[in-house]
Amino acid sequence: MNFHWNEVIKFLPVLLTGLKMTLIVSAISTVGSTIIGVIVAMMRISKSRILNAIARIYIEWIRGTPLMIQLMFIYFGLGYYINFSAMFAGNLGLSMFMGAYIAEIIRAGIESVPKGQTEAAQSLGMNYYQIMKHIIYPQAIRTVLPPIVSQFITLIKDSSLLSILAVSELSYVSRKIVTRNMAPFEIYLATGLIYLFLTASLSQVVRILERRLKIGA
Repeated sequence: MNFHWNEVIKFLPVLLTGLKMTLIVSAISTVGSTIIGVIVAMMRISKSRILNAIARIYIEWIRGTPLMIQLMFIYFGLGYYINFSAMFAGNLGLSMFMGAYIAEIIRAGIESVPKGQTEAAQSLGMNYYQIMKHIIYPQAIRTVLPPIVSQFITLIKDSSLLSILAVSELSYVSRKIVTRNMAPFEIYLATGLIYLFLTASLSQVVRILERRLKIGA
């Protein structure tokens, strides 16, 4: 078996260009999914039945269908009537998908705070917003931060699905290189190692966060 590692070296700048796009997509989708997650989580814990029902339907729909189908629905389905770029469709799809999971993490974190603390704060005359700001949120953040960062690691890997929309992220670039120049073993191995480096680095961040949060608890 002859290996063609020179192909990896030759196309490394192209792979790094794809990596740059992957990081840009991941960063934008991280911000978008966080915003969506917070809003949907607040709707889930809201006393309004309508807001709660809308949030629940959204979460069930997103979590119950494959991300690839959602991306295709947004870009090829909605895109048939609304003109937007593949990059926009990809970021929107990733943000909506990951936002549903983040919403449930935040909701669970808020509801994990003992109700006795809320009742004690109310007895001291604190209003709803003061209770959330000074009692609920500080404790919930410690609970939800590690799993949310873990979701962002998943988001980086899921960004590879944007290749079906022809977004020039890492997996799409890798496939184009293989199509034109062969050496699939070497190129895909290099691509996998790049993804592994990214996810392993963020996993280390999660472990550091967990240790510090335990120390500060």
